[in-house]
Amino acid sequence: MTTAATKIRILVVDDHTLFRRGLTALLQRDPQFEVVGDAGDASQAQRRVEELKPDLILLDNHLPGVNGVDALPALLAAAPGVRIVMLTVSEDEGDLAQALRGGACGYLLKTIEGDALAAAIRRAMQGESVIAGEMTGKLVAAFRGSGAPSAPATPEPAASKVDTLSQRELDILRGIARGQANKEIARALGIAETTVKIHVQHILRKLDVSSRVHAAVIASEHGLT
Repeated sequence: MTTAATKIRILVVDDHTLFRRGLTALLQRDPQFEVVGDAGDASQAQRRVEELKPDLILLDNHLPGVNGVDALPALLAAAPGVRIVMLTVSEDEGDLAQALRGGACGYLLKTIEGDALAAAIRRAMQGESVIAGEMTGKLVAAFRGSGAPSAPATPEPAASKVDTLSQRELDILRGIARGQANKEIARALGIAETTVKIHVQHILRKLDVSSRVHAAVIASEHGLT
């Protein structure tokens, strides 16, 4: 658990120097973040992890030599307990599944806004799984297939938990399962985005889960897609 007074020590791993510099500058604007270093490939990242022992790694997938998803075991072994969030352009379902199986706690796209990235980092440090909204539907598909990732799996809840949802909440849960962002759900239902956000909080609480990903999996398991 990270308190407001505790710095989150971050390592940025990406093969594009300008992107690393830009991302570092963006993160350093937040007083809770400290970018302790960066790396341009997997082998350099492993050395930096062993040396710096960061709290969290932002890891690109398309690296020269060894891909980010293939580097996960070595990075986790170099710093047990480190949180790793993929930050990539790849929307490939296979990459997503492999990353989660490999121990990543998040999978975000480089199109993410700065504020959303900061929020995702904080949630990851609190033990949540953070998945890009655009990838939620693909994650559900991965769970249905034989190559389903083993994390962030959640036990199927009793039907009574789903039964506690109102009709509006069920409609919003279906949108989450389809991978829709709050704005898209709001537009489809003709309600305000802030209203959707409030409903999502209620849905997570009623289902006793901590993320939209888990809620989407539950929706899929109950045929709410």
